Amino acid sequence: MIIHGRSIHPGYIEGITLVTPMKISFYGGIDPENGMVLENGHSLFGQSIAGKILIFPTGKGSTVGSYTLYRLSKNGAAPLAIINSECEPITAIGCILGNIPCMDQVSLDRFCTGMKLKVDTNQAIIHMLEEIF
Repeated sequence: MIIHGRSIHPGYIEGITLVTPMKISFYGGIDPENGMVLENGHSLFGQSIAGKILIFPTGKGSTVGSYTLYRLSKNGAAPLAIINSECEPITAIGCILGNIPCMDQVSLDRFCTGMKLKVDTNQAIIHMLEEIF
C-alpha cells in the first residue's frame, strides 16, 4: 500500500514505526541525550524514539523543541523520520536542523507501532512493507 502526503524535509528511510495518538513536546517531553519519552501520562512514556519512524498527530510546546530535535540528531538519538497529520513549525524546523526526514498531511489511523515502512519524503510517499506485532 502506498500513502501520499506532503514533504516537509527530504529523505529516504526504512524502519519500524512508533505511533502515538498524542501530541509530542520535544522540549521537556523527550530526553535529548537518549530519546526517551519523559512526559508523565504520555502514551509513549518510558520508550525511546531513537531509530524509529515516529508517527504522531502534531507537536506542542516551546520553540526550544526545534533545538531538542537538533540535539537528538547530534546525539544519535533522533527518530529515523517523523510523520504527522499536521506538522507545526517547531517540529518542521527541528527536522530541518537535525536533517530528519519529515512529512505531513497523512491520515494516521492506518498506522500502529511495529509496522515496517519505507518513507520517501523526497516524493512524499510512504510504502507499507509489513506489519510486525
